[in-house]
Amino acid sequence: MHRTPAARRYRRRSTIIAAIYIALVAANTVATHGYAAPVELLAALAVVSALPIIALLVALGIYLREESDEYVRDSIVMSMVFGLGALLSLSSLLGMLQFAGVVGPLPVFLAFPIWWAASGIARCVIGWRDGRSSARA
Repeated sequence: MHRTPAARRYRRRSTIIAAIYIALVAANTVATHGYAAPVELLAALAVVSALPIIALLVALGIYLREESDEYVRDSIVMSMVFGLGALLSLSSLLGMLQFAGVVGPLPVFLAFPIWWAASGIARCVIGWRDGRSSARA
């Protein structure tokens, strides 16, 4: 990630949100599998555990708005589009396999981490590709 002021603010925001997300998922896991928590508590934890995902997406939107470097903004958007394409392709493939009865139920909550990971991989590839292009010039 580039070292613009907007990138530093985004990194700080997203690190805090990710830490909260991890803590909430851990608490949710313990409550769900560690002991017989009441269904109301499990439902509340499930909803609260999903809120940091919304916060991460908002932080990413704020970053895009604050970032003044057009190249950086473009590479972020391109990586997001790649991540979305990867997620939609994978979910379509798995949906067809489910429809055919080849695979059983799949954990839908993994959609966001899959998108995030695919976007991150794309961001690395874009940076590598553009670094190679500028080295040749």
